[in-house]
Amino acid sequence: MNQKKLHRFIERCVEEDIKDGDHTSICCIPEKKPGTANLMSKENGIVAGVELAKNIFHYYDKNLKVEILKKDGQNITINDTILKVTGKIRSILAMERLVLNCMQRMSGIATKTKKITSLIKKYNVKVLDTRKTTPNIRFLEKWAVKIGGGENHRMGLYDVILIKDTHVDYTQGISHTVNKAIQYSKKVKNLPIIVEVRNIEELKNILKFNEITRIILDNFKIAEMKQAVKLINKKTPLEVSGNVNETNIKEYAKTGIDYISIGALTHSVKNIDMSLKAEVP
Repeated sequence: MNQKKLHRFIERCVEEDIKDGDHTSICCIPEKKPGTANLMSKENGIVAGVELAKNIFHYYDKNLKVEILKKDGQNITINDTILKVTGKIRSILAMERLVLNCMQRMSGIATKTKKITSLIKKYNVKVLDTRKTTPNIRFLEKWAVKIGGGENHRMGLYDVILIKDTHVDYTQGISHTVNKAIQYSKKVKNLPIIVEVRNIEELKNILKFNEITRIILDNFKIAEMKQAVKLINKKTPLEVSGNVNETNIKEYAKTGIDYISIGALTHSVKNIDMSLKAEVP
């Protein structure tokens, strides 16, 4: 993880929540009073965000001691202690909500990803996320996908040329658009080129382009996917997107495609409930 990006993120979050101080803790807890708190799971799932939590606590107070009991990617059950944090109580409480918000979100994504990837583990197919993420925390959500066993599609508009239906509709057809992308990649910025097709006809129109890195079959039916796999014949990796869920993903994986992208990994996932409880002697 890029430490500068992580530092900037935590800095913005602290500014949002703390500003000139956690006045509730300041007014009722002595400044240097020490204590210990346990971060507990209230649901079963896959934990994610433990390393992030450690970074958050240490950003705010480098003297906090964080004992990790469950590592990122491990199974958790109800009432499991994920980590213990010891030090100034004011510091612990100041970071409590930030840590919980991040870990609950990331754990929900990791749990969803793990469940989906486990359904097709016997097939040579990788599960990808998408750009359907929460603004400003995309890197956290994609980090959670990786923890859950998935792969990252692209981080943004800057690292891949991905020609979608809207690009084709605004230009002079798919062949023209792909050709323009190839020229741009060669002359301006050498980037992978991924092309989305809506039907077999569009697929046939781009078979001549060897520069394409991957082809996305958008909302294809099973029979069409099988036809596309036969047409490509391993020449270019194939990805399936659109309306993929836990009930049909096995059928998609069986067709011989290489990737399945699922926006639901990040755009509508349920958080895993957690809490931070004071350890009282």
